[in-house]
Amino acid sequence: MKKVVSFMTAVVAALALLTGCNSKKVIKIGVVQLVEHPALDASYQGFVDGLKDAGYVNGENIKVDYQNAQGEQANCVTIAQKLVSDRNDIILAIATPAAQAVANLTTEIPVLITAVTDPESAQLVNSNKLPGTNVTGTSDLTPCAAQIDLLKRLIPNAKKVAMLYCSSEENSRFQANLAKEACDKVGLSYVDATVSNTNEVQQVVQSLAGKVDAIYTPTDNMIASCMATVSMVANEAKIPVIVGEDGMVQGGGLATYGINYYELGKQTAAMAVDILKNGKKPAEMPVQYLSTCDFSYNKDTAELLGITIPEDLLK
Repeated sequence: MKKVVSFMTAVVAALALLTGCNSKKVIKIGVVQLVEHPALDASYQGFVDGLKDAGYVNGENIKVDYQNAQGEQANCVTIAQKLVSDRNDIILAIATPAAQAVANLTTEIPVLITAVTDPESAQLVNSNKLPGTNVTGTSDLTPCAAQIDLLKRLIPNAKKVAMLYCSSEENSRFQANLAKEACDKVGLSYVDATVSNTNEVQQVVQSLAGKVDAIYTPTDNMIASCMATVSMVANEAKIPVIVGEDGMVQGGGLATYGINYYELGKQTAAMAVDILKNGKKPAEMPVQYLSTCDFSYNKDTAELLGITIPEDLLK
């Protein structure tokens, strides 16, 4: 009887060991994305593809729990609570409100952020150079000054510009201020055209007809999700819209000089690999930025507005 008991104990111990080994093979990664629109979708896809390139394949050695908050801050909090309680090994937060929701709930789980313009001013890190917290990631800070220069070049007779952005989005205000500084340098006047929810977008853009010569909108998630409405109204009023990123160009904006969100997602994946494989700590990993930007324009919009794109920009 003692031999049987000993044998069964050994079997149970072996099974427990095997179960433990198997559980360690699958890494849990939770994802909360603020809203669906091309830029944020591209960030997520770049992240997944970047992990795959590094040997971390969803459904094999990692399990990705992707959740979309559909643009609602309350949903961000609910999703963040679930991802934290599920004890994910890493949480990816896409866009500032999603990042803030997660960061407010855990100081232990490594949190990677992306599509956040200035993590420091959003109070996600102590500093962008040395986060000092469990949060780090990639910034989508775009070359606002270069975008204003582009506006001036494509619309040389422009004198007054509307700054279109969501008033409650910290990173949008940050970019708008950079754009205003650039306007001051090139002699453009400007006016704020802010919205607090998606229902206000159409009315605000309509109110700009006959009052401004162009619209500038940064990488603002609310405006990006309503870009079809923005471009419809603005193009009808013959107001060119210079935007913060390529997805907004595809949505009808005239042009941008901006970052590639897919590549930003891949860069975030490389940081995740550093944490998973090399044991890096977010607190010691500086926030990263893309080093290159791309020009893109909407051919149909340019033709509709009668704007000729300089040949050197098309090379």
